[in-house]
Formats: sequence, structure tokens, C-alpha cells
Amino acid sequence: MKCQDLSMSLSGDIKKIDWSVFDATWYAEKYGDVLKFLGIEGAEALEEFYREKGPALRHSPNPYFDEDWYLRRYPAVADAVGKGEWQSGFDHYCRAGFSSHNPHWLFDREFYFKQHATLQPAALEEAGFRNLYDHYLNVGDEQFLTGSWFFNATAYLKSGLARIEGLGAFAQCVRNLKPEQGYGQRLSWYFDPEWYLETYPHVRKELDSGRWLSALHHYLSNSTPTDYNPNAYFSEEFYGSVNHDVSGAVESGNFRNFYEHFLRYGVHELRKPSANVDLESYYRNAVVQKEVTRGDFPDAFAHYIAHNGRLEDDVEGLKESEALSKKLYHEMCQIRLPVLLNQTLDFTYDVPDLSVIIVAHNLFAMTMSALASLRANYNGQMQVIVVDSGSTDGVRHIERYVRGLDVVRFPGNVGFLLGCNAALEKVRGPFTLYLNNDTELMPEAIGNAVARLRHEIKIGAVGAKLIRTNGLLQEAGSIVWRDGSVCGYLRDQRPDVPEANFVRSVDYCAGAFLMVRTPLLRTLGGFDTDYAPAYFEETDLCLRIHEAGFDVVYDPSVVVVHYEYGTSSFMSGASMIARNQDVFRRKHTAYLRQKSLNNPRMLTKARFSKQDQKRVLFIEDRLPYRFLGSGFTRSNDIVRSMIAAGCQVTVYPVFRPTESQEDICMAFPDRAEVMWDRELPELEDFIKSRAGYYDAIWIARTHNADRLAPVLMDCADALTGTMVIIDTEAVSAPREHSKMELRGQTPEKTVDDLLKHEFRHLFMAEKIIAVNSKDSKILNSHGFSNVHVLGHLQNASTWSPGWEDRRNLLFLGAMHDQDSPNVDSLAWFSGEVLPLLDGRLPEDVKFTVCGYINPRVDLTPLINNPRVVVTGRVEDVTPVYNSHRVFVAPTRYAGGIPYKLHEAAAHGIPVVATDILCEQVGWEPGEDMLCASISDAQGFADAIVRLYEDKQLWEKVHAHELKRISTENTQENYVKTIKDILEIL
Repeated sequence: MKCQDLSMSLSGDIKKIDWSVFDATWYAEKYGDVLKFLGIEGAEALEEFYREKGPALRHSPNPYFDEDWYLRRYPAVADAVGKGEWQSGFDHYCRAGFSSHNPHWLFDREFYFKQHATLQPAALEEAGFRNLYDHYLNVGDEQFLTGSWFFNATAYLKSGLARIEGLGAFAQCVRNLKPEQGYGQRLSWYFDPEWYLETYPHVRKELDSGRWLSALHHYLSNSTPTDYNPNAYFSEEFYGSVNHDVSGAVESGNFRNFYEHFLRYGVHELRKPSANVDLESYYRNAVVQKEVTRGDFPDAFAHYIAHNGRLEDDVEGLKESEALSKKLYHEMCQIRLPVLLNQTLDFTYDVPDLSVIIVAHNLFAMTMSALASLRANYNGQMQVIVVDSGSTDGVRHIERYVRGLDVVRFPGNVGFLLGCNAALEKVRGPFTLYLNNDTELMPEAIGNAVARLRHEIKIGAVGAKLIRTNGLLQEAGSIVWRDGSVCGYLRDQRPDVPEANFVRSVDYCAGAFLMVRTPLLRTLGGFDTDYAPAYFEETDLCLRIHEAGFDVVYDPSVVVVHYEYGTSSFMSGASMIARNQDVFRRKHTAYLRQKSLNNPRMLTKARFSKQDQKRVLFIEDRLPYRFLGSGFTRSNDIVRSMIAAGCQVTVYPVFRPTESQEDICMAFPDRAEVMWDRELPELEDFIKSRAGYYDAIWIARTHNADRLAPVLMDCADALTGTMVIIDTEAVSAPREHSKMELRGQTPEKTVDDLLKHEFRHLFMAEKIIAVNSKDSKILNSHGFSNVHVLGHLQNASTWSPGWEDRRNLLFLGAMHDQDSPNVDSLAWFSGEVLPLLDGRLPEDVKFTVCGYINPRVDLTPLINNPRVVVTGRVEDVTPVYNSHRVFVAPTRYAGGIPYKLHEAAAHGIPVVATDILCEQVGWEPGEDMLCASISDAQGFADAIVRLYEDKQLWEKVHAHELKRISTENTQENYVKTIKDILEIL
């Protein structure tokens, strides 16, 4: 028996697994007792029995569909089967439910789709799949993809159950589901069968009687789901009692129980799963966040379960392990040595990109490891100068093993300083790298340092993030105090802390890795011999680089592991340090007079060499990634423009970010300090720890002024002299009022009342920012005269494809929640406008929906339209804009100016928008864009067709919008406005 109306092949191939067929072999094994009693044998007889008697017995036709569970899970279907509308649950699933219902308790179609959003109906159909389950069984299962919170392929395969050749983990599991296989087999983090059976002993009795296949089967199939907790960390009673917004949805059957809501939504919102589990606080831990964003665990709750809620700070342990880690590092160098001696490192060159100076006094194995690391790190031509400072080991004849070295030899140990100065005479490269022989370079260290010097001509030297063998920082740039003492910034901290991961101008960087412009180095005469044989020589050199008008920059993309004190004894150098500090202090009196007194509370300010830059604390809802849209792109532009204006910017989120480290690194200028490991609860302590540091606090979005008001008042003494700026981003009261009216709701308050409430904390601001003149006038009318207008930054495209080279319609925007304007506009457009395009535009003209989609947003009604293609977030929007002919902005209620409208215009794609957006942007309808009323779906559809088909009209709008962007939204104007707001001369 087969659901013939759904049968199709996979691009010409035969399916390995088909959920729509009757499996006689499995059926005979599954229901063997009944079948043997009735004497039914043979495939035909089994199928006939199933067809005639199976539905009444709630038999399943194959292991991939569970009839009994299906009817329990969907009572409406069970009622329809009882009335004879469907032969069985399986019949319903094959003919109607396959696109909206789940066939088995170990598969969830919504979960699977949210992990793989490209699996839309049109794409599935094109590939020959009938639904998401079809794809999972035949592709996802073999690729170890996850189809449910309650089934993890790796966990199942670790169970030790008999393997079935040729089947994925899920297929094996459902075929192996038998009581005798064990009740307590754990299949995921989210359900603990052992705890479950201990907590609910009556379930074990029901399992022993054969009523259920496993503890998980009982949990997902029982008729009173809110009576059972899945593990020790979630409580149905607690979650239901504190989340009143969920109770109604559970009672009405939208969620099977409270745990389903928690897994779908609550875990992402960091709601408490039980009285004793504070998921929000737990997720503040940097290690937890790192491991979740890296993908080690699917979310904070799974991490909590895996670690039983215990977190260990192993920084102290790492400090204590340094002696052992150094020993291991030394041993690894010895282990590498025979391998390196049996191959030839080659540093021959014609015209070197840089010169490298390495001073070695013995430590042959370490020196060879450092050279091997250097060669592997950079493929370009390098001149490597090794100074043999009186070595008595293999360094004496290092040329035997390394080709192309320039070697300078001394009969005795002359030390680092004099050895480097002697080597400087041989340097031929435009940049000179001082590199210790007890270092190992991390990927791209040389290339990143060279690129920094090539691209920023005012930088004289670049230093590295130095990491000791125990994995903790040696320094992230170094500080000079007024008394001439020095310290490595963030020593003993983790290398991934935010403070260590942005580029900044510093007093100096250690000579273990210091790359300097060779002409400047020659002008300065190398190291000052007054510091011979060592200590303070690189500090003195860096200060002389500053005095020559150049920057010394710490670059965290240049990462170096440093053995530290591998070439000398720290204790034996103590007296030399004291002597040279006195020399240093006398030589740099003028520079030192500008430095801070040596005090730990001054570290943050002292970490910069430049003290004349404006320091800005920029606070947003979230880290403002460009892909988030909804005003975050504008915030990202503001941060970039502040840095372009010469500011030191700290970006601080109200809500801790959940994105990956890769997203964080790629999203912001490398000179932005991005506090990815903190959020609002830590803000007060953060501000107090940096008392007097910031010149301005820029608060993005009016609602954040509400959140921050009590914090700023509590920190008032730490903010003396700090200018508070509130960027409204968009005045929202008119938008909220319009939304209620559109939904047929009667607003309880007038727009004016809503505005008074919205503006209630703007009194804190010395300056207020509006996104356009319309919002500025509203603010003025409510008594705020300190308003500046800062719109959107866009660079008009100098070239984009013409009308003939473009096709399809485009919507690009972020969808953060079900109640957002973008989700509303798409619902209106797909329901009211898209149908009006049928028969007027070719069927193969698609409507692309592109942009960030929160996992909580349900776009199912949209993606079921065959004309719609949902791409989700893309890394580069330019190819998307360039391939589409018309951009649609069907916004029905909005505040400010949607960034996407300006961005589309900057890419040269003409826009059809609602009259609301036309008014907000201030452009001329019919010239700069086409507009239609939100109450006129037909007019909106007509505008799309006109713009899509009329090449002359398209080209006119295209030219006009680019002219608008090139005159109204330039980088130069944007930076100038920000300088005026921040009072930068």
C-alpha cells in the first residue's frame, strides 16, 4: 500500500526510506504476537490485514510513522477518524497532514526547519522531496542533522545498540524501538530517562507491562503532559506559575506542555526553567557563552545540564600550571628538533617583504622551532638575520639546517640590544621585526602586522598579543607610568577578554615581537646602547617613535605564544631593570609628565598612549550587527563613523550577545572595544570601574533611556563631566498608535499621551538625536530644543546592473519577533498584494525575502506561497540587491526611516513603498520612488507591475534615487555631523 498521490522520486533516484509505504517485514516483527495468533503470514496478507484491521487497532504501517502517538497528539484528527472522514491517522498524514503535522514523536518539523531555513516547499519540491520529514529521512539523518530536541544522532550511536547497515541514526533508532532495548537510554540533553523513572516509578511499571516503548515515549505520548517534568532542571509547575503569558497558550493546546514552550521560545529568552536554575545569570559566564556560540552545546540550558550548573574559573589553575606548561613547551621543542633537522627550512630571498632579527644564545631546539613557525606563518620573501650571541650548542652551525639565513656571530654573549643593533646594519626589508627565539607565531601574525604598517602610514611600530605557555596573557600592549615604571596590560587575563581584542595606540609593546618601519628605525639608530645589555630598550625605542610623530600600535590579530624569560633569568635581571628604569626616567621626563600615576584604577585610561581622543561609551539593545537591521545597521554606522572621527569607542549591549565570536570580530572596526561578555546587570559596576574615563555616553533608542535611568543616577559621581546623548533612533508612539488602529483596536491613550510617556527620561540628555526632521519637530514640540538630526549613512553605488540584467522582486529586512513591523508588512503583502500579481507577472518571477529571522518568528504562511523564496540572513547583500529588479517596502506602521529603503536606493534598485515611508524619507513619489496607500493593495500591485515592466520608468527612478543618496547620505556629511554632536574640533 502506498500514498500514490504523493509518490515522487528524488531527482530520478529511488528513495532509500519512504514514510508513505507499508513495511511488511517491520509490521510482522512489530505486531508479531497478534499476527501469529491470527495465523497471518506473507506480505500480501499482512498488508490486507493492516488495511482492514490496522486502523482500528492503531497499528502503524512502518517504523517512521506512529499511528497511536499521532492520534494522541492531534485530537482533531482522531475525532475526524472516528467520524470516518479519514481511514486512519496515517491516511490523514499522507493526504493532508504531511505539510503541517509531525509523523513521529522523535521528529519536529518546525525544529528541523529552523535549523535549515533553506528547506522551503519550493526547494524541497524541486529536489524531489515531499516534505521536511522526507528530506530528514533521506538526507539529514545520514548527515547527522538533528530533527528534534529529543533525539541526537551522536548520543544514539554511543548507546551500543545493534547497528543496521546503511541506515542513519534516526532510522536505526525507530526500527530498534522495543521495550527490551532498555528504558533508560539517553538520546539528548533535554530528557533524562534515569531521573524520570526514579521520579515517576509508576511509569516503570507501565513500561514493564509493554504499554510504552521507553521513558521518553511515555513522556512525549502520555495524556497528561503537564504532570511530568523531563529532567531535574525543569519544573512544569514553576514555569507555568511565573510565565502567565504562556498559561493560556498551553491550556488552549497551542503547546503540549510548558516544556514545549520553553524549548521553542523560553530557552532563547533565558527564562528560568525552575526555581533553582537562573539561566540568565548562568549565561553571563564568558566560558558558557563561548562554548554555546561555538556550537559545543545547542543552548545555555543544554550546557547547564551537561555541567550540572557548576562553573569553574580555571584562571588560577592556569597561573599555577605555568612551570609545568613551560616544561612541556620546552619538551615539545626537543621533540620537533629531529624532524626539523631532517628537512631544510628555506629563507632565501631576492627582495624581502620584511627583515627578521633573532638573537640566540643557545636554546637550539627553541630557536629551530621559532624559525619553523616563522617560515610556516608567512609565504612571502623574508630576510632572516640570526645573531649567534656566543652560543655553545647547535646554534653555532645553524646554517647547516636552515638555508638563506644571514648570520652575525659574536664570540661571547653580547645580549639582545647589541645583537639587534649589529643586525640592523644588514637589514634589507622595508620593515624590521624583532622576534625572540622562544616564540611561536599564530596564523597570519606576520601578514597582519605587515598589512597594518602598509595601510596606515602614521604607524611606526606594531606589537603583538603575547600569550604565555599557560594560555594566559603576558600583555595586550604595555603601559608606562609617570614614575617610569611599566606594566603589561591585562597580564594573567584570558586572551579572549574584550579589553584585549581591539587595536589601539599604546605606549610600547614588548620586543618579543615588535615590527618597526626600517627607515624610521635607522633614523632612530636602533636601540639606545645606554640600556645595554638589556631591559627598557624596546620601551625607550617606542617612546622615541612617538616623539618622531608616529604611533605604536597593539594589534590583537597578531598573536604570539611566548615562553618568556627563555633567554635570560628574570631574577638575575632585577638589578638591571632598576638601573635602566632610572636611565629611562631621566631621558623621557617630558613624556612621563603626561602619564598617569601608577594606580590600578587608572589602567583603563593609561592603556592608550593618546589622551586627546574623545572616549565614548555606546550602549545599544544588542551588539549592533548590520545583519540585524531594525536600526542596528544605523548604530553600526554610527560606531564606525565615531572611530573615523578619531574617537575611542566602547560598545556595550543591554542584552548579552548570543552570536558567534566570528560574527563579533567581523561586525565592527578593529579599533572598537566590544564588550561581548557583559550586559545591563553589570553596567553599573562597569561604569564605576571606569569612573571619569568617558567623555560621552551615547544611548541608542529611547526605551534604553528608561532602562538606564536608575543606573546613571546611581553612577552619577562616576560620570562627572560626561555628556549624556540619547539617540531616539525613531519616535515610536505614532507607530504604536497606528498599529493598534490597523488591528481594529481602540487606543486607550492619544498619540500625545504616548509621546509624553516615551519621552519621560529624555531630561537626562544634554543632547538628543532624531533620525529625521519629522521626528525632530515632534521632539521640539514637546519642549526639547537640544535636538540634532542624524539619518542614515549610504554610499551610492558607482555601478549596478541595468533593467535587463535584473529579475524578481525583493524584500530585505530583519524579523526579530512576530509583532515586528516587517513581519506585519510581509503578512499584508503576501496576503493582499502577491495574489494580485498572478497573471500579471510571469509565474517564474519570484518574491525573495532576505534578512535576519529570529527563530521565534513563524513564516510558515509566507513560505507556502510558491512565488516566495526565503533566503534568511546573507553575508553580503550587494549580490542580492544587484540581481533583483524591484524592491518592495510594504510597511504599514513605522517610526523614523527604514534603513533598508536607503540601502536599496544606494544599490540602485528602484523602490515601491507605502505612502508612510514616502512621507518619512521625504522623497518625491513617482520620481524618486513609487508609492501606494496601505489601504490600496491594488494600487501597490499596479505600481510593482509598472516599475517591473516599464524600462524607461525604471531607469528614471533608478537615476533619481542614486542622486538623492549621493547628496543626502554621504560619509563626509555623516562624520561631520557626529563630530559636531561630540564637539570634536
